[in-house]
Amino acid sequence: MTKELIGQTAPNFTLDSSTGESVSLADYDDKWKVLFFYAKDGSPTCKRGCLNFKEQYDLFQSLTPPVEIIGISEDSVEDHRRFKEELDLPFPLLSDSDREVSNAYGVPVFLGKFPGKSSFLIGPDRTIHYCYDWLFRPRRHVAKILNTLSKLSGR
Repeated sequence: MTKELIGQTAPNFTLDSSTGESVSLADYDDKWKVLFFYAKDGSPTCKRGCLNFKEQYDLFQSLTPPVEIIGISEDSVEDHRRFKEELDLPFPLLSDSDREVSNAYGVPVFLGKFPGKSSFLIGPDRTIHYCYDWLFRPRRHVAKILNTLSKLSGR
């Protein structure tokens, strides 16, 4: 994952969500947001990562202003719908089937076929403040994002 994006403007995008609606990063302008890329709906590490965001979702939402969580993977809208329903996730899952957005954010592919797991903390002005690779540590990853958010925003 590229750390060169820190301080840069987050690339805008529009992707289809698990509900079938189009969602753009611009829809969240003027809000703090965590954009997290994960490999596969239902895989053990990705499931843990999504559940960790779910467990801390109320904390993210209780901040002033609330912090939005957005998940992205290459899975289809239908796969996302089932996965979101199974885990009862309170945030959108977006389908990046052609990896256009993943590539724009520099999310790696390992061994030519395994998408990386990366997160970006993006400010209200769409500046990228933090990048994190959470390949094997989803629980620690969410805690680090909350800690960094606290430092950056003075919360």
